[in-house]
Amino acid sequence: MKYSIILPCYNESESLNDLVKIIEKFPKKYKCEFILVENGSTDDSKKFFDTCKSFDDKYIRKVYVKKNQGYGYGIIQGLKEARGEYVGWLHSDLQYNPMDLTAFFDYINDHQKENILLKGKRKNRKIVEYIFTFGMGIYDSILFGEKMSNVMAMPVIFNKDLLSYIDKFPYDYTIDIFIYGLALKKNYNVKHLPIYLKNREKGVSSWNTGFMSRIKQSKKMINGSKDVKSKLKEIE
Repeated sequence: MKYSIILPCYNESESLNDLVKIIEKFPKKYKCEFILVENGSTDDSKKFFDTCKSFDDKYIRKVYVKKNQGYGYGIIQGLKEARGEYVGWLHSDLQYNPMDLTAFFDYINDHQKENILLKGKRKNRKIVEYIFTFGMGIYDSILFGEKMSNVMAMPVIFNKDLLSYIDKFPYDYTIDIFIYGLALKKNYNVKHLPIYLKNREKGVSSWNTGFMSRIKQSKKMINGSKDVKSKLKEIE
């Protein structure tokens, strides 16, 4: 297996059937496995995982988390089962189309001699979202002393070697900041590729409920970035 993509699923029962239908059609030439993590949901997600016949042991796999311990924790449980040379994750709410991963895999296929971290560069977003993203990029660039942008953008894909530090990965959303900072610390080539963000069609965001929610999330990210910097100092 060349690629392993983790899809943490928390209360996404309305989107799961559509998600599986899409990844069933993913071109097999890329040798990619999708690992869906039932991340301790409180809706009918577990029922879908239990009854869906599309799961197998090759291309569409499943992992159960009994009790939700955070976004990052679910990703970590999936990463522990990953068999690919390159690993990463993507949201399961279908705001990102899994088919768009082909462009990222094509880039890796052309740069296989490099240590790479690929992240999305989100397109067609609202102006206010660009402002928040730009501001966090400036803050993290100053904090970490490295140019950083689109810090929380999906997908996240990197050489499996970085999993040697998996015991340091945060259990919450700061896992995205951590892997970015770790890749820079290890002199990885960080590349942002364009990806188009769609409006959520089904389900409800657990945090994005308006302008004030973004303010609160930004404050959490600022504190989270500080925690990540402290963790990275412990790594040689």
